[in-house]
Amino acid sequence: MARTTESDLAPHELRVLVATADTGGFSAAAETLGLTQSAVSHSVRGSERKIGAVLFERGRTGARPTPAGEKAVAHARHILRLLDVLTAEARGAARPDAAEGPLRIAAFRSAALHLLPPVLQRLRARHPTIEPRVRIVREVGRGTVGEVADGKADIGIATLGGSAPLPPGLVASALFEEPYALVHAPGHAVPRSLPLVDWAENCGSYTRDWWAAQDWIPKATVEAEDDGAVLSLVSAGHGMAIMPALSLAGGPTSIRITDLGPNRPTRQVGYVTTSELAGSAVVRALVRELRATVPQSVSLLSGEVDQVERVTRR
Repeated sequence: MARTTESDLAPHELRVLVATADTGGFSAAAETLGLTQSAVSHSVRGSERKIGAVLFERGRTGARPTPAGEKAVAHARHILRLLDVLTAEARGAARPDAAEGPLRIAAFRSAALHLLPPVLQRLRARHPTIEPRVRIVREVGRGTVGEVADGKADIGIATLGGSAPLPPGLVASALFEEPYALVHAPGHAVPRSLPLVDWAENCGSYTRDWWAAQDWIPKATVEAEDDGAVLSLVSAGHGMAIMPALSLAGGPTSIRITDLGPNRPTRQVGYVTTSELAGSAVVRALVRELRATVPQSVSLLSGEVDQVERVTRR
């Protein structure tokens, strides 16, 4: 039988590390965990001694993870989550298709608004004991992939195909290709001559080459907070935008959508999870519903876009 060593961290020590990082201080972590401030401080010092590295910078405003601490906390989140999955799946071992407990999902805004609702509806109908928890994350920087890598999400709905490699331990799978289109208010004979409205999450590495090759696209004169604000500005006649299909779902009726042609840019939408959680019952259940629902959602979305394109061409 394997024996623990003095350098092993116990689950309660991992929870202290995570709580300290999440709350930003020993006192707040103590309140969250129902411990004393001195107990939390003592636990963190013990973990630092076992690991052999300073995990938190102490200051008057609280405690902030060092680079070593960020790595330790991310691993702690993953380990604690696997312990939860171990318990849930051991309980359901007699029921191979059973899936229960929390399922933490990170998604960018348009995916959370237009892709996830029918998926979650099917998931709840088939697996009422699963508890989905959705976190909407801006798809800039590390985006939803970073949420999974840091142990804050079990699965992330992400844009794939960028130049940055996946962090170690993560696996990804594509769901569909999402096309971009030109969006503008009606009544403009040459919509491409309008000013450009854009937002930070648009035009990632998957469209950058195409974007750079288009000499008709001006520099953005309006930078909006998100794709919803872009659509609002465009529909009011303040400019045109180049947007992915998910952002156009359920858009205002006062916009027109023009196809960008056979060489139009696309982005790949898929999911990212960890190699360990990929085989868990809750993640597998969500992936099944994603793959069953996405073709229908994309087909409906394409129908809406085609209808608007026909109106545009009259």
